[in-house]
Amino acid sequence: MLANMVALGSVLGLALPVVLWADASAGVGFRFASHINDYMVLQKEPAGAVIWGYGTPGATVTVSLASSQKTIMKKVTQVKAQSSNTWLVVLDPMKPGGPFEVLAQQTLGSANSTLRVHSVLFGDVWLCSGQSNMEMTVSQIFNATKELSNVAAYQSVRIMSVSLVEAEEELEDLPGIELPWSTPTSGNLGHGNFTYMSAVCWLYGRYLYDTLQYPVGLISSVWGGTPIEAWSSARVLKACNVPKKGYVPPDTVSGPAQHSVLWNAMVHPLCNMTLKGVIWYQGESNMNYNKDLYNCTFPELIEDWRHSFHQGSQGQTERFFPFGFVQLSSYLPAPNPDEGFPDIRWHQTADLGYVPNVKMPNTFMAVSIDLGDRNSPYGSVHPRDKQTVAYRLHLGARAMVYGEKDLIFQGPLPEKIEFLARQELINLTYYQQIQLQRQDNNIFQISCCSNHQCKWLPAPMSTFSNWTLTLNMKSCGGSVVALRYAWATWPCEYKQCPIYHPGSALPAPPFMAFVNGHRGKVARG
Repeated sequence: MLANMVALGSVLGLALPVVLWADASAGVGFRFASHINDYMVLQKEPAGAVIWGYGTPGATVTVSLASSQKTIMKKVTQVKAQSSNTWLVVLDPMKPGGPFEVLAQQTLGSANSTLRVHSVLFGDVWLCSGQSNMEMTVSQIFNATKELSNVAAYQSVRIMSVSLVEAEEELEDLPGIELPWSTPTSGNLGHGNFTYMSAVCWLYGRYLYDTLQYPVGLISSVWGGTPIEAWSSARVLKACNVPKKGYVPPDTVSGPAQHSVLWNAMVHPLCNMTLKGVIWYQGESNMNYNKDLYNCTFPELIEDWRHSFHQGSQGQTERFFPFGFVQLSSYLPAPNPDEGFPDIRWHQTADLGYVPNVKMPNTFMAVSIDLGDRNSPYGSVHPRDKQTVAYRLHLGARAMVYGEKDLIFQGPLPEKIEFLARQELINLTYYQQIQLQRQDNNIFQISCCSNHQCKWLPAPMSTFSNWTLTLNMKSCGGSVVALRYAWATWPCEYKQCPIYHPGSALPAPPFMAFVNGHRGKVARG
């Protein structure tokens, strides 16, 4: 089977050459799976790391883990002809640290072959996926020179990048690896635009390492300009009744859009690996493409990836492993913008406005509506402040995944919304303290209905306290049926949204709430 590999087909207009690669799983011989290399990080306890590869049918394979030439454990298995001549072992759970050496020896009669990888660490392994905002490299972000000069302290944060490949069927092994497991350098982190290593992925791992102080492994599997349908298995697409064909808008979808082609080639081959979790930054390419299905496709993708990685790793990757994502930032659209970006932001939360929720358990989200970059040389859709994105994302991981108590990782969201018709006011009570950074009389809007027609009108801010905010709804001469916040493609300037949490500087997320009699609330599951 041949798979198409593209160095980078395009990222919203950046065209680069196309290359063809042969599927790496084709061919016979004794070898490790493609992602098993020197300098890799294997998942630490309580899970057991999976080691697998290809061999001669009927042969015995002994996998050993050694440190300072002393063997720590051995696992023995057979090469299975009915499973594409593969072999697989699960190592005993290991504490974080290293370095170690992994050896695999194949024995068939009197013939022996030995494979060896060195400088292996045990820690937490995170997969980073999505489109071009996850693909941007450290050389493209703010303070790039400083970031690239700061890698020496993070040699236990190891990085790997998957080649850009499409496939019509689910592949067993990766057809190509753009950057094999490596220690970070200014060269591989700042290799160029949209190539090699993801900046968000790297910064997320670096921030985690600052807290954890043990090895972190980061795998980047990304392709710019791609819709969620390309990253979804056939199971996801069927569950959400995604049309098999349809118009693909070239202005927002510039990468592969065919169903499942990136899942098949760039994610499925990793499913045997033991992971800690996934972070995701995608959605821009769906603002005009199957937008109204995103509230199904995104939660279903999360569920399907969880099932597939759990099953592929022999149950070692947690069934409901943590899944973090970035809610879309801001974008300067063409004239007459539609509501593509705000709708996708809402759908990223399964239309609930917050995570985790009943449809998206064990998830965490970085809100980035206040990180717009008007002057980005890569277009406003590619804001350069990836440090704040990654920092907010790692706060969610520290709270949700690593159990840090009392850590604020989400911005303020209303707990109760009271519509006071006689006073023509709306009272909002928040779950957290709020800091009103500035007055904005347009960022809240009410849906005002009369004569069976509704339109959105501004609801100016009136009074506020540490926990409450009052809005004026005198602009509506009819009935108010809904309230929404920050429902715009570009809701505010850089770090200048009106409402933040006072201690953490986390922005309030967008939301929409509907009136129930004279009361409304943001539903909490």
